[in-house]
Amino acid sequence: MEYTIRIGGQAGQGLVTVGSCLAKYFSKIGFQVFSHQDYMSRIRGGHNFYQIRFADHPISSSRDRVDILVAFDRETIDRHRQSLTESGIVVYDSDECKKEYSDQEFLNIPAIAIIEEMGVHRVMANSLIMGAVLGLMGLDLEPFNEIIGDFIHKKTDEVIKTNTQMAQKGFDHVVENFSDKCSFELPETQKTKQLLINGNLAIGLGALVSGCKFYAAYPMTPSTGIMNYLASKAEKHRIVIEQAEDEISAINMTLGASFGGVRAMTGTSGGGFALMTEGLSLAGITETPVVIAEVQRPGPATGLPTRTEQGDLNFVLYGGHGEFPRVVFTPGTPEQAFYLTNKAFHLAEKYQIPVIIQSDQYLADSEWTFNKFDTERLLWEDFRLRGDELEKTDDYQRYAFTDSGISPLAIPGSSKNLVVVDSDEHDEDGHIIEDAETRNKMVHKRYLLKYPHLQKEISPPALYGDQNPENILVCFGSCFGVVKEAMEKLAGDHSLAMLHFSEVYPFPSTDEFDYLELLSAARQTICIENNATGQFARLLRAETGFNCHAAINKYDGRPFTMDSLAGEINEHI
Repeated sequence: MEYTIRIGGQAGQGLVTVGSCLAKYFSKIGFQVFSHQDYMSRIRGGHNFYQIRFADHPISSSRDRVDILVAFDRETIDRHRQSLTESGIVVYDSDECKKEYSDQEFLNIPAIAIIEEMGVHRVMANSLIMGAVLGLMGLDLEPFNEIIGDFIHKKTDEVIKTNTQMAQKGFDHVVENFSDKCSFELPETQKTKQLLINGNLAIGLGALVSGCKFYAAYPMTPSTGIMNYLASKAEKHRIVIEQAEDEISAINMTLGASFGGVRAMTGTSGGGFALMTEGLSLAGITETPVVIAEVQRPGPATGLPTRTEQGDLNFVLYGGHGEFPRVVFTPGTPEQAFYLTNKAFHLAEKYQIPVIIQSDQYLADSEWTFNKFDTERLLWEDFRLRGDELEKTDDYQRYAFTDSGISPLAIPGSSKNLVVVDSDEHDEDGHIIEDAETRNKMVHKRYLLKYPHLQKEISPPALYGDQNPENILVCFGSCFGVVKEAMEKLAGDHSLAMLHFSEVYPFPSTDEFDYLELLSAARQTICIENNATGQFARLLRAETGFNCHAAINKYDGRPFTMDSLAGEINEHI
């Protein structure tokens, strides 16, 4: 069993509220949920939609066809009516849409008229519509009333009560007037406690449990949700949150906080990362730990500010001047985002390097259900020189030459030892130098010695499907869910597997899993990416020499959907 609901209208009409509440409802009563948003870069106006897919089995992507279309305006009907399944229903208000439809798939819910009759605020029409949708599906309204209370808990009890009354009005109207349409068959579910979380919240939560104590950023869609989440936890967990005047300031503040002895992070999108690259190189030469979340949107320049793309991979791999080590993670699910954020802090502190978590709008805003995150998997180790250990050090050198390339990292001002850091090339004490011999030693120390150790920390790609496949789908980052479901849909007819990379730099070795042997043995390999030039396929070829046989690229600012992608893959096979 599975159903898809698409809620369409203009920015400012409350689509996110309706979509979020319904997604939480389905999760609360025990269904698996996947949702994604499609919205324009406007505060008000412009066509947006919020899509929820829920099922009694694991799901990880959106589909093209919808079972219920909730239309807040006529444009939604014009745009999406053709996406209805054969038994699909359109829920609309003829007064709001300025038109009445007589076709059997249309359910006219006079939300505005009921609201006016009740003498309540027009915004409560959204609760009425949500109640109507649940009535149409034959579901219990009680869990929804709890969700409404949680969602608007800052409002008065009277406001909460009125919203629940409006939901009941919508519910009753559908049951009384459209009982013949209430034919959705939903199985009984066990009401287990589930996480419903998107990529941005998962990164924020990963930072929180990793001991992040400073976050600075300039708000830039689609990364702002990370800052918003951490800000909501700042007082309880003693985190300093700074909304900087620009991204240059943000990364420099973050480096200053890290230098001062705390775990620190910043976040942005491609345009902001462009401003951060000088600070990124500063972190490289000063060997200052820093975690950067780069949440992609289509460029160049302002591009499509609220859409999605995987177009910045080359940028985060090679951005910055000079040569210095870095790590790049590309999570494919909120769960991966949570654990990889934790690993990012671990490696940044251990190796004194910048670590970049690369997400995108699709992963940032998509909500998934999970049973729980396993805290036993979290990494925690304090790599800084502190307390008695630091006090007993008589000849502290910030950039001392070591066999591993990792020098002792002390907190300035916390002991008798002087901590000297300089953005020019420097000696072991941190003082500026110009001689060639020291320059060679320093580059060798901070890059060539660290890199082999770093590569051993990188996990290999994950294989799903046939263990000896004739056809392999290769992908990275947020394509995980949709490629996996497309692969599973086609697996009955083809020998098929998926190879997903979530840790891409340093590029994973084949010591633990010889994925190159698997790729070479396949009859066909297809690399699937949300960009025009096949950036990951190029990285794979550059690092390993392997060239995929075919590519499926999408770069219109929209994510892949499972049905369309499965069709493209099937054509290739």
